[in-house]
Amino acid sequence: MAKRKQATKKTAKARSKAARTKTVAKTASKKVVKLVKKSANGNGLPRPSSKAWGQAGRALDGVRILDFTHVQSGPTCTQLLAYLGADVIKVERPGVGDITRGQLRDVKGADSLYFTMLNGSKRSITIDSKNPKGKEILDRLIRHCDVLVENFAPGALDRMGLTWEHVHKLNPRMIVASVKGFGPGPYEDCKVYENVAQCAGGAASTTGFREGPPLVTGAQIGDSGTGVHLALGIVSALYQRVRTGRGQRVLAAMQDGVLNLCRVKLRDQQRLNKGPLTEYSQHGEGVPFGVAVPRAGNDSGGGQPGWILKCKGWETDPDAYIYFITQAPVWGAICDVIGKPEWKTDPDYATPPARLPRLRQIFDTIEKWTETKDKFEAMDILNKYDIPCGPILSMKEIAEEKSLRKTGTVVEVDHPTRGKYLTVGNPIKLSDSPADVRRSPLLGEHTEEILRKALGYSEKELAEIKSSGAITAPDKPAKAEAA
Repeated sequence: MAKRKQATKKTAKARSKAARTKTVAKTASKKVVKLVKKSANGNGLPRPSSKAWGQAGRALDGVRILDFTHVQSGPTCTQLLAYLGADVIKVERPGVGDITRGQLRDVKGADSLYFTMLNGSKRSITIDSKNPKGKEILDRLIRHCDVLVENFAPGALDRMGLTWEHVHKLNPRMIVASVKGFGPGPYEDCKVYENVAQCAGGAASTTGFREGPPLVTGAQIGDSGTGVHLALGIVSALYQRVRTGRGQRVLAAMQDGVLNLCRVKLRDQQRLNKGPLTEYSQHGEGVPFGVAVPRAGNDSGGGQPGWILKCKGWETDPDAYIYFITQAPVWGAICDVIGKPEWKTDPDYATPPARLPRLRQIFDTIEKWTETKDKFEAMDILNKYDIPCGPILSMKEIAEEKSLRKTGTVVEVDHPTRGKYLTVGNPIKLSDSPADVRRSPLLGEHTEEILRKALGYSEKELAEIKSSGAITAPDKPAKAEAA
C-alpha cells in the first residue's frame, strides 16, 4: 500500500513537471509568435529599437566568454569582446593568476601595467583545474558560456581534459577559439612568441634598411594582431550559430595573422618575378634586386613614394620627423610649397616615371624645407594642399593627446591597488554600442559572484567548494602560468 502511494506521488509529480514544461514551451512559443508579428517586415526580426542611440544595450550583450587566455594574444581578443559588451570570465589559477600580473611590475604589490592594460572590463574567477570540484565548476561554466577562448601551448587544453569532444558534448553551442603559433603543418607543435611570429610571418625580412639586418616592428602584430583576427572569427562563429544552432572551432595562427598584415609584400614578391620594383628607392639608385622582396627602409609600400624626413629640432628630439608622400595628383602643390615651381614642367621631374630614379634627391630637397618647420607646422601647411603627411608621434605625445581621450581611444581608469593608469580603449567605434572600459579585475575578485549568480550554486554547495580547495590557493605557491 505504501509503495502504491509512493508511486502515485511520483506519477503526480511527473505530470505536474510535464504540465509546467508544456506551459513554459507554450509561453515561449507565444513570445516568438508575438515577436514575428511585431517585426517590421514579418521576417522574424525585431523592429528597430525606439530607445535613444547608445541606450539599447551593447553589441555583444548576453554573450558569455570563458577566458582561458594569458599574456597578450588571447587577452587582447577577449578584452575587445568585453569592450563590445560580452561578459568575459577570466579563469586563473588560485594564488598565481596570469603570469603578467607580476611581469614588468612598476608599483610594488600591485598588478603590472602589462596585465591591467590587457584585461580591463573582465571578471576573474580562480579555479584549480586539477581539483575534482574545480573540474565540476569548469564543466558547469562550459554549459553556461557561449565561447571558450584559449592560447595555451599546443595540447595543453586536451591535457586538462577539455577536448573538443568533451566541450561539445557538454554544450553543442559552444564555440572553442584558439590562438596558436602555427597552423597545421611541420611547426604546429612549436611554441611561438611575438617576435618569432613576426619573423615566421614575413614581417622581419621586409622591415629595416637593405644594408642592415631584418628588424621586428614595435607594433605587436604577432600577439595583439592575432588577437584581433581571433575576435573577428569568434563574432563570425556567433553569427553563424544563429543559423545552425551549433558551435564550432575557431583557429587564428600567429604566422597567418602576421602574413595577412604583410600581404602587400607577398604582392611585391609576385611582381618581382616579372621585373624590378620601380617604386622602391633602390631601383632609382641602380641597386639590383635579389630573389626576394628586400627591406625598403621608409619606402611607402604603395604606389606613391614616401619617406620620413627631418623637421625643426631633430638634433635634440628623436621624434621631430614627418612622413611625407609625393602623391602624383598634388605634385604641383608640392613643388610650390618647397620652392621648386620649375619642377612642374621639367621633364626630369614632371611625371611619376621620370621622378622614380631621382627619389632620393627629391626627398633630400623636400627635407631642406621640412627642417625649417616643426612637424606640426609642416603638417598644417601641407594639409591645406591635401599633401599626404603625418607627424611621428611619440608615446608621450599620444598619451597627452586630448582628442584621443575625447574619443575613448586612450582612457584613464582607477585601480584599487595601483591608482590611476592609462589604457587603450576600444579602437572599434559603434554608434549604437558605446564601449564600457573598466579596470582589470583583482585575482579571483569575482569568484563567489560568478559561482552564485552565473552558475547558481547554493550557499551549502559554495561552502563545500571552499573547503575542497578548488578555488583557493594551495599551501605552496604554484608556478606562474607561462605563455
